[in-house]
Amino acid sequence: MARPQEFDTQQVLEEVLLEFWTHGYERTTLQDIMQATGLNKSSLYSQYENKHALFLAAFDRYRKEYRESLQRVMQGAGARDAIETFFRDMLPNTEGTDRQAGCMSINVAVEMAPHDPEVRERVDSDFRFVEEQLKQTIERGQSEGDINPGLNARSTARMLVVAFAGIQVLTRSQCGKESLDEALSAFLQVLD
Repeated sequence: MARPQEFDTQQVLEEVLLEFWTHGYERTTLQDIMQATGLNKSSLYSQYENKHALFLAAFDRYRKEYRESLQRVMQGAGARDAIETFFRDMLPNTEGTDRQAGCMSINVAVEMAPHDPEVRERVDSDFRFVEEQLKQTIERGQSEGDINPGLNARSTARMLVVAFAGIQVLTRSQCGKESLDEALSAFLQVLD
């Protein structure tokens, strides 16, 4: 008879996520994970087949929370303001923290997606989701009159996804907030 699980899965996934976010997948060791969670290898592997499966579970938890957060921001009053809020909320992350700066999906896209099909599919899905949220918000703004009605909503959303990825990479590389803020202002002018 199998022993009952004796840990909070969501808490473990949060701790594991922070380890991967801080160090990246390759540099996060099983020892790091055990130390962060207080669990031993057999407890972890009774729930997750291996480090990769544990990573995917933690990453999927992050992705779910991120999507919910993005939807809340995009449904905010004033479509143009919602888009600007989405982008400006990234900028404070340029200040030093104890975890790797930037979006976890972008970090994973750079480190793992080129050689891991399961991760690549998730990252691609995340980019498509962000694009769709931006497109819908642009269309809402066009109908409300605070975004240029002459824009192609899909093409503009795709351009903003590229801006999103670029800002996140620069954020992760500790690029100064002032230069990112200036670049962001230029990108957002296209909406007017």
